[in-house]
Amino acid sequence: MAITQAVANSFKTEVLTATHNFTATTGNTFKIALYTNSATLSKSTTAYTTSNEVSGTGYTAAGNTLTSVTPALSSDTAVCDFADTSWTSATITARGALIYNDTQSDKAVVVLDFGGDKTSTAGTFTIQFPAADASNAILRLA
Repeated sequence: MAITQAVANSFKTEVLTATHNFTATTGNTFKIALYTNSATLSKSTTAYTTSNEVSGTGYTAAGNTLTSVTPALSSDTAVCDFADTSWTSATITARGALIYNDTQSDKAVVVLDFGGDKTSTAGTFTIQFPAADASNAILRLA
């Protein structure tokens, strides 16, 4: 079992068929689900799955809804950003996450590998997204 950080291959082709709309006010609904170290997620992941999804106090299956920031251009790279998201009063351990498009049949967008187990015990578990620029954005198209 392994989680390998990557943009989903299926997402790459779906962008070219206008499947995903990241516009902040009128776009699709994107979610982020957390997974244990027993999950298998990679560039081959095509959709949200409940297999080895985190369970615990303060976490609901299917994860949190993300607040999308309308894509922008940074140098010659299109970037997408999301507002940070948190689970409060949470007792959970997660190794990675999947961002997926809830509006479009739960299609996979990005797999995140935390590099190790991250734990909160009756506390706040936060995912902090990097700066939305050509070098750091969580989703970049160059």
